[in-house]
Amino acid sequence: MRSNHVRLNCGITMPLIGLGTYSFPNYRKTTELAVHNALEMGYRHFDTAKIYGSEPALGKALNEAICEEEVEREDIFLTSKLWGSDHHNPVSALKQTLENLGMEYLDMYLVHWPVKLKPWVNYPVPNEDDFEKLDLETTWAGMEKCLEMGLCRCIGVSNFSSKKIECLLDYASTPPAVNQVEMHPMWRQGRLRKTCGDHKIHVSAYSPLGGPGNAWGSTAVVNHPIIRSIAFKHKATPAQVALKWGLSKGSSVIVKSFNQERMKENIGSFDLKLDNEDILEIEKLEEMKIMRGEFHVNETTSPYRTIQELWDDEI
Repeated sequence: MRSNHVRLNCGITMPLIGLGTYSFPNYRKTTELAVHNALEMGYRHFDTAKIYGSEPALGKALNEAICEEEVEREDIFLTSKLWGSDHHNPVSALKQTLENLGMEYLDMYLVHWPVKLKPWVNYPVPNEDDFEKLDLETTWAGMEKCLEMGLCRCIGVSNFSSKKIECLLDYASTPPAVNQVEMHPMWRQGRLRKTCGDHKIHVSAYSPLGGPGNAWGSTAVVNHPIIRSIAFKHKATPAQVALKWGLSKGSSVIVKSFNQERMKENIGSFDLKLDNEDILEIEKLEEMKIMRGEFHVNETTSPYRTIQELWDDEI
């Protein structure tokens, strides 16, 4: 199984396929059932966030499986994320997350977005007057404190551009182990992958299929004629081709599907072998970013006046 893992710069290993647990609205029972099914299929990496509302359901299902001795806590890799409203106190936010999950520690704690919000903003789309002045140096010091206290085994970021990574490294005592970003065959993150690679930061792909099924997502990736023709050639599915492409770039993929057939199909992408010709075909696809994060941009209160500033022109 270890070939299905990556060793991170913090020294721990992470399974390359993770189950994402964001769904809107989040039905507890549906999430719990999906997690039990995923464990049976061999998933060991689970991704949540405070703002997803899925921490309690995910924790309950994992704890049941641990109690039943179906799996040990050490075999699970658990990621959650610091929401913008908790930048002033990552330690207390992580303690709350652990309480929600019924766990003693996380394997990975990520800064969800490079955005600081007022303490009461517990909803995914902030209003104009919800933003506070961003001070990532203080936020990161709080993340490092979480690590020192043993509340998590690794810390990282999400939705950070190359430039934001470089800035963070100027003052970080502990570098991020992971940068979780949108990445799929139509948003390949070439520049960011190089920056992160230079600093031994692992790139983890969210929406590795382009987020079909999410309100903001798109079926453009799985319906792309080139992806479909590669799938046909290998007797695979378009989703498997997209996931294998991500894995072939050395990234992990966080796939959000609660549908049993698709969950099986997704984990089956390990067995697919893409050849150089396939990879070259994918490199030619037009690029389009799907999760643009416009809700973090405004001309008055946000640190980002334009979408270009949020992504530092990597868009």
